[in-house]
Amino acid sequence: MQEPWRIGKMIKIVDETPNTKRFWIEIPELDRFDFEPGQFVTLDLPIHEQKNKRWRSYSIASSPNGTNIIELVIVRLEGGAGTSYLFKEGGVGMEVMLRGPIGRFTLPETLDKDLFLICTGTGIAPFRSMIHHIHSHKIPHKNVYIIFGCRRLEDSLYFDELKQLEKDEPDFHFCPTYSREAEVPEGCYSGYVHQVYETLINLSRSEGIIPPANFFLCGWKNMVDEAKDKLVCMGYDKKDIHLELYG
Repeated sequence: MQEPWRIGKMIKIVDETPNTKRFWIEIPELDRFDFEPGQFVTLDLPIHEQKNKRWRSYSIASSPNGTNIIELVIVRLEGGAGTSYLFKEGGVGMEVMLRGPIGRFTLPETLDKDLFLICTGTGIAPFRSMIHHIHSHKIPHKNVYIIFGCRRLEDSLYFDELKQLEKDEPDFHFCPTYSREAEVPEGCYSGYVHQVYETLINLSRSEGIIPPANFFLCGWKNMVDEAKDKLVCMGYDKKDIHLELYG
């Protein structure tokens, strides 16, 4: 059954990076907005006469917490009508129509395999939701890796928060990866996300056998397609690879 459209109200906005903002939206008609980590909402923005050309979907970056408030993290796209509107017109107190939660890009029922959450840019949103859910509910799990790719240090999202969570949650590993930085902080990587998960998988090989794992890929199509192809070539089954495309 499709969720109805509801009115959301922006209650907080923070500039996270030079091109990224965090938006907190309250849904006043609900006491609590329930969703599964990894799901998204669709916003109906006044940017076109045709309905389907007004709709923009964004993964929920917060984890379910029993309230009626969700967080979205959105990057400004050059020439993008939706993000241009949100960045120019969006302000505390503004109302926006939204529908959700939507989507099946959600955690497996049991986390009995290593979990690789591979993303670029704001593709980190569903994975932040997932790892906080795992942590707050003390869900048993094997190794969980968030492999987050961006260009420069200034483009980092949730860096301090997830590095702290790496200390607090056993077997959770936050792996920021920067493609245009020659020198990076300790615990980070220089290059592309593909080099990182390939290295981690190869380190876990036993007698040439790849470790059992689930993969969630979220970000721009080029990264997702390349990662999927590489993982299949390494010997993983397509059913172990879950995709969420941006753009």
